[in-house]
Amino acid sequence: MDEISDHALDTLATAGLRAAGEHGLAEALQAVADAVVEVTDADAAAVRVVDASGRLPVRTVASHSQALAAELAGSTFSLEDLPAQEASLDELPEAVQRVARRARSADVLLIPIRTGDVPLGSLELLRAGRGFDPSERGAARLAATQLGLVLRAFDAANGMAGIDPTERLALAGDALGAGLDETRGPDEVVRIAARASGAEAAQLWEVDDEGGLERLASTGRLETLDAAVSALPIEHEPVRLEAVKGRTVATLTLGQPPLGILQLAFGPGSSPSRRDIDRLGTFAVRAAQALRAGERARATSLELERSDALLTVLGQAVAELSLAHTLETAVVGVSKLLRADRVAIYLGDANRLRPEAGSGADAELAVAERLLELAFGPLRAQGVLHVPDAQADDRLAPVRAAVAEAQIDAALAVPLVAGEELVGLLAVYLPRGREVEASEGTLLSALAAQLAVAAQNAELHERTERQATELQATIASERKSGKRLRALYEISRSFAQSLSLDATLDSVTTSAVELLDADAAVIRVLDGRGALLVPRAPHVADPRLEPLRPVLEREQAVDELPNEPLMVDSQTARRLGEPYELLVPFLEQGATALVVPIATSAELLATLTVVSLDPARRLGDEQVETAVFVAGQAALAIDNARLTQERKDFADTMQRSLLPRGLPEVEGLEVGAVYESSARVEVGGDVYDFLRLPDGELAVVLGDASGHGIAATADMALAKFAFRSLVRLYPDPAALLAQANEVAFGELAGGNFVTMACVTVDPATGAVFAASAGHPPIRVLAADGSINLLAPRGLALGIEADQTYETARATLEPGAALCIFTDGLVEARRDGDQYGEERLHQALVDGRELSAQALAEHVVSDARAFAGEPDDDYAVVVIRRT
Repeated sequence: MDEISDHALDTLATAGLRAAGEHGLAEALQAVADAVVEVTDADAAAVRVVDASGRLPVRTVASHSQALAAELAGSTFSLEDLPAQEASLDELPEAVQRVARRARSADVLLIPIRTGDVPLGSLELLRAGRGFDPSERGAARLAATQLGLVLRAFDAANGMAGIDPTERLALAGDALGAGLDETRGPDEVVRIAARASGAEAAQLWEVDDEGGLERLASTGRLETLDAAVSALPIEHEPVRLEAVKGRTVATLTLGQPPLGILQLAFGPGSSPSRRDIDRLGTFAVRAAQALRAGERARATSLELERSDALLTVLGQAVAELSLAHTLETAVVGVSKLLRADRVAIYLGDANRLRPEAGSGADAELAVAERLLELAFGPLRAQGVLHVPDAQADDRLAPVRAAVAEAQIDAALAVPLVAGEELVGLLAVYLPRGREVEASEGTLLSALAAQLAVAAQNAELHERTERQATELQATIASERKSGKRLRALYEISRSFAQSLSLDATLDSVTTSAVELLDADAAVIRVLDGRGALLVPRAPHVADPRLEPLRPVLEREQAVDELPNEPLMVDSQTARRLGEPYELLVPFLEQGATALVVPIATSAELLATLTVVSLDPARRLGDEQVETAVFVAGQAALAIDNARLTQERKDFADTMQRSLLPRGLPEVEGLEVGAVYESSARVEVGGDVYDFLRLPDGELAVVLGDASGHGIAATADMALAKFAFRSLVRLYPDPAALLAQANEVAFGELAGGNFVTMACVTVDPATGAVFAASAGHPPIRVLAADGSINLLAPRGLALGIEADQTYETARATLEPGAALCIFTDGLVEARRDGDQYGEERLHQALVDGRELSAQALAEHVVSDARAFAGEPDDDYAVVVIRRT
């Protein structure tokens, strides 16, 4: 190895010690990656680890450049592209070369990480400016060796995702059975428990003579566990879960009666599954056995034997989807676990069992059904039912003859329950007088829980396999129906969400291409004169086929339209003329095209043209049927969209008819106004108006009627009428609103109201008088960009009679402007976020040098850029003093 500096050796050695002390693989890899960047002066170091799919994604990056780190983190390559030995520059996988080119690296070093002949991953170093010298390459090789040790260490002892849980718990059992001495026993238990379970912390407590808890040993970060100690162990609750400080804490009761508890804290977002909980319960039993004073050697040996049998049963039960094999494996495993000659598994429910594995005589089945009744009936036992003397036990009196016939001396029975469903019974027939230890019952209960799930899954799998052939035709039909329903949904959804004809047409062509497995589609709709069909919503599935788009975007004469679906070949295309004759070169190369009319019972609306360029995907009778289906749905959606657009145009016309025909021209003032209608069809309730008073002042009113539709239109007309008829009699804004409120209170329908702002501006002096009936505050924009509010108080019109309104005063300096608006502007939303006052103020500041009309348009444009099509209409009026 090339000579490595003392500093590099010290740094890498320190990193190795740090990695050895980490509880997670990511932290350990990061420690080595940080160190190798320091000793080689690399711009970045990336550590890749082979995943289950045979690729090498980046697991850890060390770099001072976030951009370079992101480039590396997003790269991956196949295990086949991993060099057999150290490589650089042109020898690198393409993904690494691409990152190096973008980073303009002068040198890149890739060192494979292996254990024997098995590749584990790679270490990559990148640097701009100069290449890596021999000592730096030597340091990198040493770091790669360290990374290999880290991967192997975590792969063997720290619960990586790739390790089978059976191996992990077997390792824990081996450690507990290794003859732990009295002083090191508790420490070894918590260390093995943490590593075997993947917990970030563990601690062991002993129940003292007074029933309290005394800590024996601990490992890892204990803050979460310290907060979780709130209760003593509970009998018959082997594992208890609780949430503490955002983490899951598992408390394992050790022994029955409890001799202590073992607590495990899992990292954020990590929580043991039901299967893990059962394994933890099993581990708790072994831990209790290992810690019992005076019985350590015998208990450890027994637990190791039992664990091996239990884990074998669990592993095979989960791995095998064959019900018969699963149950036979379970019978053999339980026989070995409890040293019993007769074990039987029955499946069924509380009404009837059937023998599936082990013994199956009729007499024995009768006894099993009685055991299930006792274990799962109204007088059920606590999980495991033990009958030490079957002949003398009064509970078996109803089946005494069957007990004698089946020669059953004693029995141990556990119901098989998956979730809340009873699926069967596990029965062990023992010699008379055979004592059953608590640990045996706990292990058998844990096994039964896993076996019930495995049996249920296996039975479901076999049932599915038997039905698979019969269901193939049904599935194919349902898939076809599903695609049609999805297309119908997309067409309907696009119309319902946007009420837009363009969005509906886009959805139709997209759905047609998807359903027919075609390459392109276009809809041609009648123009205003009804003489031509003009192209709308052309859709090309593959960007490489964009040259086809000009062909789709040609117009078509109506008299050339077929009145039924038409398959277009080269001769038909020439006969039809443009735009179909442009398809002739494609059709002569094996392409196919289809034209389907889109029409209601009364009139033609459009045509749908679909093109498939691939001769292997020719359009045929099935595609014609599907296209006719799409065209039928499209006709409904297009007709509805067209009618909706007509209704909206009518509503907008009604709305705008109530607005001023033009803006007033007042010397010394600029006036601007914009009305923005909502995407909904209903008529809105916003109105504004201007009137020049006899003394030269300009009176401005802006109102917003509650609700939408005809009622809001009537209220809006009433507001305009009140303003026009009263403003000359009551030029003071507050007095005007008081009189308008009396009119509104008597005329508006119950529950309806109108918010209104009324302003007078003197063009000579800039004097502003304002009053408000529940309206948003008026913005005063100074020439320097500062903004003040005019917010006089007052109740909305039409709610209560005899109201008085405040008057707010201001002076509009030359270059300053007033901005009056309805609440639909600031309440415009995007993903739940309102446009709001802050964005409004910024828009006003940005446009402070614009004319009054340009400023009003700028504010509306900014709101639309944020929220898109408004859900509610709004109006903006700007008065600027020149």
